[in-house]
Amino acid sequence: MTIRTLNPYTNIVEKTFSTLTDQEATQKIAQAHDAYRLWSDTSFQARANLLLQVADTLEQKASEYAALMTKEMGKLHTQGMQLEIPLCAQICRYYAQNGEAFLAEEPVKDVEAGSANIKSLPLGVIYGVMPWNFPFYQVIRFIAPNVMAGNGVVFKHASNVPQCAEAITQLFEEAGIPTGLVQHLFISSSQSELIIADKRIQGVSLTGSEKAGSSVAALAGKHLKKVVMELGGNDPFIVLDDADVDKAVELAVMAKMFNSGQVCISAKRMIVADVIYDEFIDKFTSVMASLKAGDPMAEDTGYAPLVSIAERDFLLSQLKVAVSQGAHVIVGGEAESLEGAWLKPTILAGVTPEMDVFDQELFGPIAVVYRVKSEQEAIDLANNSSYGLSSAVISKDAERAHRVASQLQCGASFINTFSMSEACLPFGGIKNSGFGRELGRLGIDEFVNKKLVRTL
Repeated sequence: MTIRTLNPYTNIVEKTFSTLTDQEATQKIAQAHDAYRLWSDTSFQARANLLLQVADTLEQKASEYAALMTKEMGKLHTQGMQLEIPLCAQICRYYAQNGEAFLAEEPVKDVEAGSANIKSLPLGVIYGVMPWNFPFYQVIRFIAPNVMAGNGVVFKHASNVPQCAEAITQLFEEAGIPTGLVQHLFISSSQSELIIADKRIQGVSLTGSEKAGSSVAALAGKHLKKVVMELGGNDPFIVLDDADVDKAVELAVMAKMFNSGQVCISAKRMIVADVIYDEFIDKFTSVMASLKAGDPMAEDTGYAPLVSIAERDFLLSQLKVAVSQGAHVIVGGEAESLEGAWLKPTILAGVTPEMDVFDQELFGPIAVVYRVKSEQEAIDLANNSSYGLSSAVISKDAERAHRVASQLQCGASFINTFSMSEACLPFGGIKNSGFGRELGRLGIDEFVNKKLVRTL
């Protein structure tokens, strides 16, 4: 099997790599395990110093790393350089500054006799299966807390971003990490069971589709490995009847079009109060239609291509089925007349629960809009989904917005803003959006041994 960089803007194959044999992959796990045994004995300060060095390098090479993401998956260079890479540096510094306190020994209260404490100890080598849509951020948010906790990591990156995988491994090596502690694996999906079954692998973390998560979670369960699953979403963006419409539209466009909509927590369902629906749709449509396609390396480009023509065509097939079942396209719904993987910003209306698209994730620049007559109807519609990742509520009344948000079945709610990531904010979902948490205090606790020590 060959892994390759296919530039989604030019549709040109720029670089190819061969996959590892089973023996080569197993050797990398052995190297990671040997490195973990040394790393687990290092001080928190030594681990923190390494992460701080990684953060500095990320900032120094932000433009270079952002250009690599643009080349491999089409991300706007400005978004990579100004948002994704700085967030990676923030995550490294966050765990460097807080990891020791998060993992400090904790006394157990109310012990009948003697004393008891909980120690947070490293588990071993953790296997990550990483997606393409944020080629650096997704991997850094997996690696940083595990390295700070004393674990080793090996990761299979998405097959279309191999140069990003190499750059991340090299980034940690140049910072002085023990040889083999952080490694990418150029393997096929079919080789994942080989990795998961290895006794030296102590946990599995996957960010990806519901289908991929189900497959990998089944393998992890078969081999009794701890797992964290961050899967898809069909996130509601609720605009209540008292919202500032102009502000709501501004937020909705950012929530939908960031990374060309290829974000698990992007706003996918715009649920708008009846009394302001027409005004919202008119203004939302106008802005979406005005966005201009162009070179993703250029600063004035309005939106970027999708990751691949195959992904674009899959979205078009979802739209085709939706229209055949009675939905209608307000704007967009077709490819741009440009080379590469383009889909115009799209608004889809008239979707009902009987349609296939009602409970599907549209992973791209497609917003589904709904008109609702009451606050309760908005809540019920938002919760009528097999997914439960994130949500947003827009209202001038903060107390009311919080009341609505408290009734939404998801892992996170954002009031008067759109779903976003920050190092200190735990990230994850419920229902078919997965389980476990990344980032924040919760993220570093996922792959540590909470060991009880009792003394009499």
